Amino acid sequence: MENDTNSKELMEEIAREKVQKIKKFYTHLFIFVIGVIVYVSKAYLGAPLNFWPIKFINEFFMWCWTFIIVVQGIRLFLSQNILSKNWEDQKIKEILEKEKTNKQNWE
Repeated sequence: MENDTNSKELMEEIAREKVQKIKKFYTHLFIFVIGVIVYVSKAYLGAPLNFWPIKFINEFFMWCWTFIIVVQGIRLFLSQNILSKNWEDQKIKEILEKEKTNKQNWE
């Protein structure tokens, strides 16, 4: 009974951390979209946005920021699907099944 309670608390903690990471990613993505809108309006529409923080938004800055957003998204969403515990268990079972069939073929 105590083990179930501990595992439930652990799962809740993991879920909370996951939700916090997703929340931070979406917040960063929202700020990125605002940055893209400002960059496009400044670079292509000729908006006179040359005050302190916005005058540093240039093409290099946007490429770096885009790279960071993509890496965060990959780490958050793809790594959960590809490198999760379920994936590991499935691969172990798959390898064991292959070994089992190979062993049976030799007998």
